[in-house]
Amino acid sequence: MRAGTAKDFIEEAVSFYHDLLAHEGLATSSRAVLDEGLDRSKLVFGGRRLSPYLRPYFVTEEDWSRISSVGETIFRALQKVKDVAVDDDAVLDELGITDVERELIKIDPGYSQVSPSARLDSFLTGDTYSYVELNGESPAGIAFADSATEIFLSLPVMKRFTERYSVRGFNGRPLLLDVLLGCYVEFCDGETPDRTPRIAIVDLPDLPTKNEFELFREYFEFRGYDTVIASPQELEYDGKTLSFKGFDIDIAYKRLLVNEYIPIMQEYPALADAYRDGAVCLVNSFQSKLIHKKAVFAVLTNERYRDLFESDELAAINEHVPWTRRFLEEKTEYRSAPIDLVGWTRDNKEKLVLKPNDDYGGHGIFIGWNSTGSEWDAAIDQALKNGDYLVQERVKTAKERFPMLFGYEGDIQMIEQLVDLDPLLYNGVVGQAFTRLSTSELANVTAGGGMVPTFVIGEK
Repeated sequence: MRAGTAKDFIEEAVSFYHDLLAHEGLATSSRAVLDEGLDRSKLVFGGRRLSPYLRPYFVTEEDWSRISSVGETIFRALQKVKDVAVDDDAVLDELGITDVERELIKIDPGYSQVSPSARLDSFLTGDTYSYVELNGESPAGIAFADSATEIFLSLPVMKRFTERYSVRGFNGRPLLLDVLLGCYVEFCDGETPDRTPRIAIVDLPDLPTKNEFELFREYFEFRGYDTVIASPQELEYDGKTLSFKGFDIDIAYKRLLVNEYIPIMQEYPALADAYRDGAVCLVNSFQSKLIHKKAVFAVLTNERYRDLFESDELAAINEHVPWTRRFLEEKTEYRSAPIDLVGWTRDNKEKLVLKPNDDYGGHGIFIGWNSTGSEWDAAIDQALKNGDYLVQERVKTAKERFPMLFGYEGDIQMIEQLVDLDPLLYNGVVGQAFTRLSTSELANVTAGGGMVPTFVIGEK
């Protein structure tokens, strides 16, 4: 890399990319290729472009190495939280695990990894790298990101860009399949199964993520693994085999969230019963709920749990995980100083956010620095009344200008975006990333954001 920082290198590369887009013919042809690729690859979410941008997100090899090292260190710490929490009611209370969830968590999934596939949501700036959340239960976007990577590499503007820069993308579906098969071998006590395992992708019916499931099914079947997409309402269990319309299931790739399944579990118990009896390998298992709760960051950063972690894990937590607490009437510490949590939260809205412990899509989040004093007081009252909220320290966010598409015949405008970099871990190893963009404070696809592939770039 030329003299200068990684930030300088990325800024130079982005400037060159945007200069290429200034050529009207190149921008127009690239948009046409993008739209055709999105349509062909089912890269739509709720009827809109999942990627309404003409540029991917770039990181350097140096930054990617850092991202991978930090993510894997943090995940070792998360595995320790799981190992302790399974038999420790105090930690389960800290995480906000309900009675019904505890029953599911106590079931041995047949393999050791708490979340064989997981996603860390993070912000990479010039001088900091910080996590804000973890999706440890059912991370979406893997197959979408694979397709987006292929599409963006085919854009005319990217082909011109790669004449000057080396570009490396990611392919997550092979990694996810390896995870499913590896968990299944462990589930079978390390023995090679007698037959090729059959896979069911399980989620609620008629969700916008079904397009991604179809991409997974196509890939799994291409690799020789018969696969179906099923809802829990359609599953049957005869005491020995979990099935879907006569299709026997060995591996259930669970995209169904626990808090979506619990309300219907008594009426449709086949999945839970087969899992409890050890009749199906469920990935991710119900134990993943332990680290999917946002309060897992409150365990990582709380002084009372420091003895759980090694020195390198504590160093990574201190540098990259924001200070977080369950929002309760209690006394705790902030940077080693004792505080009354509620009163201190009320006085420090400019650096705090309140968020529900167990929700997604940006629902129920109160951003202190965007709130008036009375709005923040109301948010505090609501969070206390709810009883399952977190207070979390603000982290330094990343923002960049991206060429954004408006309509299918409209202008291409350079719009500043919040940039949420999402590395994905497979059995605790970082193997992929994609990036979510948003013009609001919430970089979330279900909240109206979009995504682009992440590419590692360097000099040729």
